[in-house]
Amino acid sequence: MPINGNQRRAIERMETLDPAMVRVMRAKSPAERLAISHGMWRSARDMLRNLTRAEHPNWLEVEVCRKVAERLGRGTR
Repeated sequence: MPINGNQRRAIERMETLDPAMVRVMRAKSPAERLAISHGMWRSARDMLRNLTRAEHPNWLEVEVCRKVAERLGRGTR
């Protein structure tokens, strides 16, 4: 389904970085930026793991982990 002009503008607004945050991130060292991104990845993984467990309470842990890895690996597709 194609997106319309209003949807496109909303997406562009969501993907625009706040100039203040850009300054904050540029002031960080590469190691600090990597630590932040790793923390965000861990948080996303943990939220997906909890959601998947709630949606599939009968699944084994290996099935939950496989589904989480699949979702993290393919992005939003």
